[in-house]
Amino acid sequence: MSEPSLSVSTARYLKGEFHPPGDKSITHRALIFASIARGKSVVRDLQRGKDCLATLSALKMMGIEMKEEEDGLVVYGQGLKGLKEPANILDCGNSGTTMRLLAGLLAGQKFYSVLSGDRYLRKRPMQRVVEPLKRMGARVFGRKNGEFPPLTILGGGLKAMDYSSPIPSAQVKTCLLLAGLYAKGRTSVTEPYRSRDHTERLLKFLGAKIEVNDLRVSVEGNDSFSGANIWVPGDLSAASFFMGGAAILKGSKLKILQVGLNPTRRGFIDVLLQMGADIEILNLKKICEEKVGDIEVRGGSLRGVVVQGQTIPRLIDEIPILAVVACFAKGETVIRQASELRVKETDRIRALKIELTKMGAQIEEKEDGMIIKGIGKLEGAQCESHGDHRIAMALVVAGLCARGKTQVLDSGCIATSFPNFERALEEIAT
Repeated sequence: MSEPSLSVSTARYLKGEFHPPGDKSITHRALIFASIARGKSVVRDLQRGKDCLATLSALKMMGIEMKEEEDGLVVYGQGLKGLKEPANILDCGNSGTTMRLLAGLLAGQKFYSVLSGDRYLRKRPMQRVVEPLKRMGARVFGRKNGEFPPLTILGGGLKAMDYSSPIPSAQVKTCLLLAGLYAKGRTSVTEPYRSRDHTERLLKFLGAKIEVNDLRVSVEGNDSFSGANIWVPGDLSAASFFMGGAAILKGSKLKILQVGLNPTRRGFIDVLLQMGADIEILNLKKICEEKVGDIEVRGGSLRGVVVQGQTIPRLIDEIPILAVVACFAKGETVIRQASELRVKETDRIRALKIELTKMGAQIEEKEDGMIIKGIGKLEGAQCESHGDHRIAMALVVAGLCARGKTQVLDSGCIATSFPNFERALEEIAT
């Protein structure tokens, strides 16, 4: 059976309105925290891509009952100590978030569990969570001394820790805070830069004792909290692909509805504004401790920028589409201090260089980023997704802005984060 592919031709502009799928990061956390809360939660507008469904399935395998109702997914939380030992391996699919967050949750459980995933996930680094979990007293084992999955976890008996993370990573931070809920005493995580703070906001919304002091976040062990109605805003990372396309194509006027505008996530918007993009934020409000609003993007002239430092963790997932935008911006765009891209679903720096070069882009690959010369045009080509949903979507948008036809092979991976991507594209591309 051949892998699916997606073909696109030149679009004149992107116009209309669309509501992106629910935020992937928040959906993972909403499902996990609702499962260990006391009592019922209703999660509305959760994302149903393959990554989030892997988290949902794993929680069900640990005895969490869930029921679909008209107003959302009802999750019957069993409290901190209500999870049951799974009878089988927990399959995380392609989802690094599922594996790293569940590793922290399972480290606190007094039972045996195994986390595995697909061939791409089994190549992704896990030492960044395994090592600090071991320091908390967890017994975690993996291939190459815990560097790679599958991970085997014998949970329980954790002690609190004050951890300084060498990298800004919301996955590492959330993993250790989850483990900290099961440890004796107060667990703290300090980062070099602030990473996504959805965990902190959701725990605060649910009434947990969480303390945020600049770059340090702390939780108390055995701190129980109650279920609630959780609304998941639209995913800014999913929206960014269409935002990028609209910013490139003159004549575009695209409105993206009810998008999460968390300050730790909106780096892509800020960089587009620096590039001269015409973007307006409308109807800003706060729901479940998260900022939400509508984004209106119009096409226009763009200029190259330098992206580095504290901006990088705020747009790490948007760099593939940023690279496409940079091809159409006047001058050079320089991306530095983004070596984290090397250990995503694929090596995104290498993949972007290979695939966009096929389309005529001028990209110089660096160890921690890239230099992109804006040439104002791309040519259609046959490209590979490298099994990475964000590379695939970025190449599709590149194809919309390129001359001629573009085919993206192995495009089925898009379903991990944006199941209705093709349909949404058809509705707004003219």
